[in-house]
Amino acid sequence: MNRLTSTSFNPIQPQQQTLQTNQALTLREGQVFHGTIKQLYPDQMAEIQVGGHKLIAKLEVPLTAGDAHFFQVASTGAQTELKVVTGPMPQAMGTQQQMAQLLQSMNLPQTKEMQQVMGHFLKTQMPITREQLLQAEAWMKVLPQEVTKQDALSAMQRMVELKMPFTNDVFQALVQGAKTTGMNAALQNFISQLTNETNLNNELKTSLLTQVQTIAKPLDNEMGGVILARAVQTLTDASASTTNRQQALMLLKEAGVIPQTASMTNWQSQLAQTTSPSLPLQPGQAGQLIGQIMTAKPEDSTQIIQQVRNFLQNEKLLTAEQKNQLNQMVERFTQLPQTKQTIEVFARQLQDQLLKAFSMNNDNRLFTQNDSGLAVKDQLLSLLKPDAINDTVMRNLVRSSAESSQPAIQSLLTEAEAIVRNAVDGRMAEQAIKTVLKGLGISYEAALNSKASDVHSLAQSVKPQLLSLLQDAQLPPALRESAELLMARMNGMQLLSGENGHQHQLIMQLPLEFFGRQMDATLQWNGRMGKDGKIDANFARILFYLNMESLHETVIDMQVQNRVVTITVFNDDPQLSMLAEPLKQSLKGGLSDKEYQLSGVFIKSLERKGPEKATQNSKKTPEQWNGVDIRV
Repeated sequence: MNRLTSTSFNPIQPQQQTLQTNQALTLREGQVFHGTIKQLYPDQMAEIQVGGHKLIAKLEVPLTAGDAHFFQVASTGAQTELKVVTGPMPQAMGTQQQMAQLLQSMNLPQTKEMQQVMGHFLKTQMPITREQLLQAEAWMKVLPQEVTKQDALSAMQRMVELKMPFTNDVFQALVQGAKTTGMNAALQNFISQLTNETNLNNELKTSLLTQVQTIAKPLDNEMGGVILARAVQTLTDASASTTNRQQALMLLKEAGVIPQTASMTNWQSQLAQTTSPSLPLQPGQAGQLIGQIMTAKPEDSTQIIQQVRNFLQNEKLLTAEQKNQLNQMVERFTQLPQTKQTIEVFARQLQDQLLKAFSMNNDNRLFTQNDSGLAVKDQLLSLLKPDAINDTVMRNLVRSSAESSQPAIQSLLTEAEAIVRNAVDGRMAEQAIKTVLKGLGISYEAALNSKASDVHSLAQSVKPQLLSLLQDAQLPPALRESAELLMARMNGMQLLSGENGHQHQLIMQLPLEFFGRQMDATLQWNGRMGKDGKIDANFARILFYLNMESLHETVIDMQVQNRVVTITVFNDDPQLSMLAEPLKQSLKGGLSDKEYQLSGVFIKSLERKGPEKATQNSKKTPEQWNGVDIRV
């Protein structure tokens, strides 16, 4: 297996500091800590200073005020009882001497790894048990090449601080979750291992590969929508050549959009037969409306007419001119005798006109949704195949186009990519991020507890399928390792995210790919909760850690104070300031649309400490970069 190299950051420092200073010290039996006796009381009770905390405990033997010792928690019942692990430690005694005395007293191995662990916890003055020390030493001995000792020690510290289970799964999740690069490599390595494995359940393998490919190509959905719209335009265009129409028909058949029995002359009538009002469709779908009209009785015509008018009035994905033409059609229908035949004819005509209208509008509304959360491609597909799963069909269209040997279809695929590329904006990035997060299923466990969750959709995401895969005891070691690494990445995001009082921290790692260019993106959001329990959008700090093919390492520090936004971009490209200048105005306008005010955009170098070049410092954390303050 190829080793993955990645940079780590320290997203938990603010929480660590808050926990240490604002929360009471909680001790557990067996923990060892360094403390100074501040005051003695009768019955061998004493006040002991432990870091920034003070506690009252009973000592097993009389001691002297002012002395420093290592203590071990003997009991935590009605009163805390401590036993002394080492004798008094003079202030002149160095850390190495203290460590050697403690290791000897606790009968712990004096290995290099144990000294590293013990030195770290001595420095942080955090209580830790003998068992935890031994487990930590074992982890330090087998650290992968891409994991630094500091990464490992920081993960252990968080486990102790937040009383997490001291298990390998949690440790690996925290180590991997703190990395800002390598997510794409982890995903691609897993895809490679999964693809090459032949002794797996075919259904699970196919489902997993489909889902990880969805994540790896988050814009294929939009490209499929463009292909769908163009194919429908060709089919409904009487002036198009017979050859092009035939190829468009075959493409839609291959992708499962229209029935295999459809022909150039009957494909629309077959569509009408496939629509059904009994399907559990999303409100506002055009296909659902057509299905209701098709099965309506003559006495229901008044109600149907009003439904159509309401649909047209509320549909933001149609132009005013299109709505006017469609309303004229509705008006003509009202003048006819209301029979079963006229209703069916009206349904087919309305379906035909909506197909033409939506297929024409798709290119200009790629990332636009109506009030029901539907995009143009969703409306088109609902008219063609109401029971289809959108993502599957769109990706089938992209795959079928890529595999086609027909020049017209190849040209259509190239054109679709160009259209999506030209539509790149903030909405595109938002859509891509949503696709990746949904596909990964990072919040799978929490979503299961939500009554509104779509259980079938959740089960298709990567995380639950990875859990199923890892249950296979016969899984090859290389595939298991790549699956466990990917799972650790996802679990780490959850463990590193959390609340502390009114403060909230969110960590997200995203493998993104746009038009063949891969990018690792990590987002660290720190904010506060309002009195209503909701996120306060007026104040926040957001850090983006990006690793891109052209710009390489980039850190974006976005600070929001009372809805005033200041952005600092750290990157070593000397041309970045010039490239960013023309984009500032559109950024200002976009923020203004969301009622935020842009204070300024500042471009700074990622200057690292020391003489090493950037390529020699791939494992330096952002906190080691001059001018980059990630301690939120």
